[in-house]
Amino acid sequence: MDILEELWNINLSYKGMTVNMLGVPVGNRYKKESRYSTLSRLRKKGLIENIEGEYKLTTKGKEYFSERKKWLKKFQSPFKSHAPKNLLFMFDIPEARKNERFWLRSHLIDFGFFMLQKSVWIGPSPLPKNFIDYIKEINLSSCIKTFKLANPYHK
Repeated sequence: MDILEELWNINLSYKGMTVNMLGVPVGNRYKKESRYSTLSRLRKKGLIENIEGEYKLTTKGKEYFSERKKWLKKFQSPFKSHAPKNLLFMFDIPEARKNERFWLRSHLIDFGFFMLQKSVWIGPSPLPKNFIDYIKEINLSSCIKTFKLANPYHK
């Protein structure tokens, strides 16, 4: 029992999370002050309310988080790692939509694109139809330009 207790109390880091020697997550990832300030910020925005010591989503909060789920949509890359890089992908997404910009960059990386400049990327083509349809659905298509290269780009 002493050995198990000792293994239980040893803290390690695995993939950015604190775990014990047995691989079980330990503690809370965020400081208490950070959790409280986040709750306070959400309450001031009217997204949550404290009812008898329990935080609950307001109607506005439910709508907000429902809208935010859009950005969690994940697409699988149809490309092989050695696919020819023959698509120039440029975008100019306003600062007010920085979450969408972050979402787009993460997908470009997943699709095997690499960055030439912050908003200029090169990668394989054609992009998946469901990905392009989703970009249209979230109204990003007006912020994006693509150009098919005559010859594949080599680093």
